[in-house]
Amino acid sequence: MTLTKRDLVVRIAEESERDRESHLTQQQVLFVVQKTLDYIAEALAKGDKVELRNFGVFEVKVRKARIGRNPNAPETDVPIPQRSVVKFKAGKEMRAEVLRLPAVLKPAAKPAPGAPPTAPSVPPA
Repeated sequence: MTLTKRDLVVRIAEESERDRESHLTQQQVLFVVQKTLDYIAEALAKGDKVELRNFGVFEVKVRKARIGRNPNAPETDVPIPQRSVVKFKAGKEMRAEVLRLPAVLKPAAKPAPGAPPTAPSVPPA
């Protein structure tokens, strides 16, 4: 399942409906959510780190230039230039919540290139 921005807006607006003092319309919630995302993106575009306590940290890292391989022509080297990427490190509380997920829901790690395929693990009966 995917949680979208729209889902967030609807859930927050519905929750605020139950609270008579802080009732927010979906349009108001959308404005606040969008502004929050805009400010995060703006800070990252300037190279700043964004730290959201109990959630995680977004920061810009520079990936070094390297030589890659074209899978359709493995004998051909392809230069991959240096570039900036956004990295996210989950906060302690989020990490703990995710670790509580059953292992079945977690995606399996991709095997290393050239490694023999492994049989899917069968849960004990």
